Amino acid sequence: MTARQRVLFLLTGWLIVLMPFLFWWNTWFGRHLTDQQITEYLRDDKHPRHMQHALIQIGDRMQHHDPNLQQWYPELVRLSYSSVEEIRNTDAWIMGQDNSSPDFHAALVKMLNDSSLMVRGNAALSLVRFGDASGRPQLVALLQPIKIVSPTQGKVSDTAAAGTAIHQAGLIAKLEHGGRGSQELRSPITGRIRSLDVRTGQQVAAGTEIAMVDPDTEQVWEALRGLYAIGQLEDLSAVTPYQRELPDIPDRVRQQAKLTEEAIRSRAR
Repeated sequence: MTARQRVLFLLTGWLIVLMPFLFWWNTWFGRHLTDQQITEYLRDDKHPRHMQHALIQIGDRMQHHDPNLQQWYPELVRLSYSSVEEIRNTDAWIMGQDNSSPDFHAALVKMLNDSSLMVRGNAALSLVRFGDASGRPQLVALLQPIKIVSPTQGKVSDTAAAGTAIHQAGLIAKLEHGGRGSQELRSPITGRIRSLDVRTGQQVAAGTEIAMVDPDTEQVWEALRGLYAIGQLEDLSAVTPYQRELPDIPDRVRQQAKLTEEAIRSRAR
């Protein structure tokens, strides 16, 4: 091997190591941001991950009662109208960290009407910290399975399997529309596919039930904690199923469901 070949070989190996590191470094939310970077990232509409990074850093500093954070409060209210669901979702959670801000309270109330179930849920959880129970229906919805229906008629060309764990926006099924392209049906929540009611090759009409998705453990646990504070007797039908001793219900969730029921009944008395 010539000297030039050795140099090229070493350079190639160095780049193979460097590129994944740079990608990780630029996308890692734990990387510290300066105040100037936070300001820039919050306004970087072309890079949603930069915006999320700044929001998470603000949330961390809120927990330490940083007095300099209010300079960004107007930006947090503005981002509640972002076109990116992940930004609104993170923003709803972060605004709940400071329950002394009337602007956050007003923004969160509006977010209860968001198009995303997860954004509505996070807004409802944050409102609990304000002592506001107006998001109670959204918390109950977080405990319930999601029905996936076909928005149009078409032919099922691909499906996930029942029992499969699935992330938010994970693919449930594909519909073919003849020569007019295809449509992907995705899960609005992270969870597990409880049932799949169609098979590959089946023709379905608009409104046909495709699948049922159960919410994941963290979503259920957070909703139960919220209802512990604001739940009412009519919510118990959504709470008590999580007290069952089943393999897919962890002990901490069962315990929280029992505590939530006790708190609701105590308030009723």
